Amino acid sequence: MPPNPSTSRLTPTALVLLTLPPLLWAGNAVVGRLMQGVVPPITLNFLRWALAFCLLLPMAGWVLRRGSGLWTHWRRFALLGLLGVGSYNALQYMALKTSTPMNVTLVAASSPVWMLLLGRLLYGVAISRQAALGAALSLAGVAVVLSRGHLEQLLAVQLVPGDAWILLAAILWAWYSWQLARPGDDPVDLKADWAAFLMAQIVMGLFWSGLFSAGEWLFVLPEVPAGESHIHWGWSTAAALLFFAIGPSLIAYRCWGAAVARVGPAMASLFQNLTALFAALLSATVLGEPPRGYHIAGFMLIVGGILVSPRR
Repeated sequence: MPPNPSTSRLTPTALVLLTLPPLLWAGNAVVGRLMQGVVPPITLNFLRWALAFCLLLPMAGWVLRRGSGLWTHWRRFALLGLLGVGSYNALQYMALKTSTPMNVTLVAASSPVWMLLLGRLLYGVAISRQAALGAALSLAGVAVVLSRGHLEQLLAVQLVPGDAWILLAAILWAWYSWQLARPGDDPVDLKADWAAFLMAQIVMGLFWSGLFSAGEWLFVLPEVPAGESHIHWGWSTAAALLFFAIGPSLIAYRCWGAAVARVGPAMASLFQNLTALFAALLSATVLGEPPRGYHIAGFMLIVGGILVSPRR
C-alpha cells in the first residue's frame, strides 16, 4: 500500500528523518567492523536489541500486557521483528566476517533496486522512469565512493559468501520497509506511540534473534579453539553495545519508520544510500584521511538521484 500522497513530500522534517538513520547506520558499520572477533556476530545482534529492549521498557512496557496490540496482531509483529530486528544486522555482522567492507557496502546499496522490484511484485506499485533513474544515479554515486573514482576496482571485485549474506539482508530490508508502509494493518493502541510500535517489533525480534543466537552457540562457536573466549568483555565492548542500542537501534529505527510513513519506502531507500557515503567519510576521519574529490562526486550523484526521483 503506497503512502498517502498528502504526506509524502520532501519537507525539511522529512529530510532530517531520512538523513539521520544513514549516518547512524554508517557508524554501526564502522563500529561493527571493530567488533569483529570481540563478540560473535549473531550474538552481537541479540545483545544489541536486548539492551535496546531494556532502555525502551520504561516508555513502552505496557505493550507486554495481555490484550495489547502486540498480542492481537502478533503475526504482523512476528514478521516485522524477523525482518528488521532478528535478521538484517545479524546478516550484516556475519557478512563482515568473510567479505570486505567495500563488497558489503556495495551490495547493501542495491536496496533501492529491491525496493522497486518488491513493490511491483508484491504490492503492484508501478516503477516510474523517474524512480528507476533516481535509483541508478544513487547506485552510481555509491560506486564512485567505494571505488575511489577508479572503475577498475569495481571490475576487480570478487564475490565471497559474505556478499550473499548482505544481499539477503538488503532484500529482507526492502520487504521490511514495504511492511512499514502499511499502517492500516497496525493496531490502534500502537499507531500513535512510536516507542510502543518499536517495542512490539523488538519483543518479537528478540525471539528470532535469541533463536538464531542459540544456533550460533550450538553449531558455530564450539569450533573456536579451546582456551579462547567467545566474548571479550571490557569497557570498549560495553560502550559499543550502548551505541548500537541507542543510535542505530532506537533513534535510527524511530526516524526510519517515521520517514517511510511520510515519503514511502522507494524514496526512503535512495536516502539509505547515504549510508555508504557516511561510512566512507567516517572511515576517512578515523584513519586521518581528508575527503577526496570522489567523495564529492559520489555525494552529488546520490543527491542527484534523490532530486530526480518522484516527489510523491
